[in-house]
Amino acid sequence: MTGPELKPIVAAPADFGTEPAGTEPGRWHGAFRRIVTGNGLISVLSVILALIAGAIMIAFTDPEVQATAGYFFARPQDMLVAVWESISGAYVALFQGAIYNFRVDGFAAGIKPLTETLKFATPLIAAGLGVGLAFRAGLFNIGGQGQMLMAAAAAGWVATSMNLPWPLHMLVAMIAGVLAGALWAGIAGILKARTGAHEVIVTIMLNHIAFYLLAWMLATQGILQAPGSNNPKTAAMAESSILPEILGPQYNLHAGFIVALIAVAFTWWLLERSSLGFRFRAVGENPTAAKVAGISVGRMYLYVMLIAGGLVGIAGVSQVLGTVTSGFGGDIDAGIGFDAITVALLGRSTPLGILAAGILFGAFKAGGFAMQASENVPIEIVLVVQSLIVLFIAAPPLVRAIFGLPQPGARRKPNKPRKPKKNAAQIAEEVSA
Repeated sequence: MTGPELKPIVAAPADFGTEPAGTEPGRWHGAFRRIVTGNGLISVLSVILALIAGAIMIAFTDPEVQATAGYFFARPQDMLVAVWESISGAYVALFQGAIYNFRVDGFAAGIKPLTETLKFATPLIAAGLGVGLAFRAGLFNIGGQGQMLMAAAAAGWVATSMNLPWPLHMLVAMIAGVLAGALWAGIAGILKARTGAHEVIVTIMLNHIAFYLLAWMLATQGILQAPGSNNPKTAAMAESSILPEILGPQYNLHAGFIVALIAVAFTWWLLERSSLGFRFRAVGENPTAAKVAGISVGRMYLYVMLIAGGLVGIAGVSQVLGTVTSGFGGDIDAGIGFDAITVALLGRSTPLGILAAGILFGAFKAGGFAMQASENVPIEIVLVVQSLIVLFIAAPPLVRAIFGLPQPGARRKPNKPRKPKKNAAQIAEEVSA
């Protein structure tokens, strides 16, 4: 483990608050740490297994496959051809809807699916970083939905209520959203630090509070509801607050993707090059040992939740200032807060892994619509594939058993000692005897 030495670290003041209860590392803490920071090969194999399972479901739900299955024993080749066409057609449509559409003329038109993938990936990357950072400190932050909603509310209020020039208006709206997400996650962090309240329960409750609080703000004139409207929706974002487009008006990709990449670089630096990140990782590995070394575990829990909430807040900001600029309602999070948990797990809580996982899930979102439109594949199959990825990631022994990989810690059986070869004199002596 790289980072500064532990000796210079000074213990936190005793009056900061009690250290959280139940910080003794045990079986569940070890299992949690192995799941969120395990071997990256398991993540790749989990995706492959999920795609194979998805292919089976695509074949079973295809009407042509079902029809040819009725006379399989008479002409089995018909069913095999139908299975191949259904699976290959679906995954080709997924590629065309997510990476490159080679059926249109021109590179500019063909590359548009990739820009849609990056657009969908932007909030997933930012929210995944917030969840993954908490994972590295031993916290299970499932409050991404609430943190996103509060960030969207703050950024939306600034974007619709204030009159400032660009880019000042945009920057103020972004800062407001990031701070709102950080403060909302900080509630769970300070409760964990001072009382030992479990972050899972607290963040679940904060999700519900944020949802209904946003619903009230959207239904109240003078806060977020559009003036002169009875619909629970905001007015359109001011032009001076909108994130600029990266590649021009023909694409939907906006500068939020650049912000997400900056967040990836910042998180990598924080975890791998800063003393604060070293403390986060030390607490995540073993909170009791970190406390003995002079690290205030409670204070680290508070700091990591503040930073994690700010990262998730970037996701909310990118939604309201880049993707849904015509006004938003209570569904602005679009399930991103919970998808971020999957992204963080798949990325093994590392910034670069989360970047790759976010792009992969963005491809699933963009390509899933193409599969449904061109091949009549149910969009729910894509959701099942995502769920199976989580299942396989959470069960590394199952993945290792399927692919015949050695289990970690398994010892090879020692080879039996070979008997020494007998020379000619010994053989002759045995024969004569």
